Amino acid sequence: MRTATAGYFDWAASTPMRPEAVDAMMPFLTEHFGNPSGAHGAARRAARALDESREIVAQALGAEPGDVVFTAGGTEADNLAIVGSIRSREYRAVCSAIEHHAVLDVVVANGGRVIPVDSSGIIDLEALEAALTPDVAVVSVMLANNEVGTIQPLRRITRLVSKRAPSAVIHTDAVQAVSWVDVADLARHAQLISISAHKFGGPKGVGALVVRRGTRVHPMLLGGGQERERRSGTQNVAGVVAMAAALHITVDEREREVKRVTALRDRLVDTMVATVPGVTETVDRDLKIAGNAHILVAGVENEALLFLLDRAGVCASAASACASGAMDPSHVLAALGVDRAAAFGALRLSLGFGSTDVDVDHLLGVLPGAIAQLRGN
Repeated sequence: MRTATAGYFDWAASTPMRPEAVDAMMPFLTEHFGNPSGAHGAARRAARALDESREIVAQALGAEPGDVVFTAGGTEADNLAIVGSIRSREYRAVCSAIEHHAVLDVVVANGGRVIPVDSSGIIDLEALEAALTPDVAVVSVMLANNEVGTIQPLRRITRLVSKRAPSAVIHTDAVQAVSWVDVADLARHAQLISISAHKFGGPKGVGALVVRRGTRVHPMLLGGGQERERRSGTQNVAGVVAMAAALHITVDEREREVKRVTALRDRLVDTMVATVPGVTETVDRDLKIAGNAHILVAGVENEALLFLLDRAGVCASAASACASGAMDPSHVLAALGVDRAAAFGALRLSLGFGSTDVDVDHLLGVLPGAIAQLRGN
């Protein structure tokens, strides 16, 4: 039986909503429509739903409920973490060279420092140490990269920052990490943590930023004073409730899903590397999240390859969904030192909670032929 996600290999860009998230969301799109800032019964019902959701999100991320700030998604959460920490041009932000543009562009625009990475995408700790001057307000290093899947040594990074720049706060973009690693454990010393619901089975347009107690972020949105005056604007109650439901089941199923999806990913990559000449794995899979299969295909351009895959019912990508259509190779691959010509053959195949052996079989039946067609074989 063909499922709704059959042939879908772009889980890093977005996921379908989990049924549990849809069920949790629907009442707040219909009968429970109150504004949580009000004082009457309908408002109190919405406010209770926010409180309950805040507790779920906090537990999943290793935070206190009062630490959780609901946002309109991962980009806003990242922006709030960086801009809110900088406070003025007298302070700087530092980030890795492979951050999502929601972090990288904000750091660069505010005169911050960008730290190089090695060929696997691991941040250069010596370069980071040299950049940790007294004017650094925030260090932002994503927990798992959105293109090649590299997991950063966040514990080592936090120890280094605590030693060299104790007044700086640490932000981690955990948008891609939630489904695959224990964020509560790995990011327990980060003061700021960003997530986005639609990466783990929640709806688009809602996310959260953990702001640990004692960490101050200046708000970007002013007005109603919601979220303890850290993010004004009426909360998206339905979206928040759905995000919490999706996050709860994601954490509950994570251990077995990691094992299951790892086996799918490994079979996919091993088969491609063994049977199709000129296919190489971009980053050692031991260094990255389970759902990421990033390969370099020699002798083809990924734009044409994606077109053929789409015609065959396979959804994939070459880079971050936010950068699709760009004429230049990915900044992530450039930072890893991937040759420009090789980067144009990059293919990101990402898997998730709905991926199956049937999906992998279908892709393996389509991809080698598409590559051969483009090579003129």
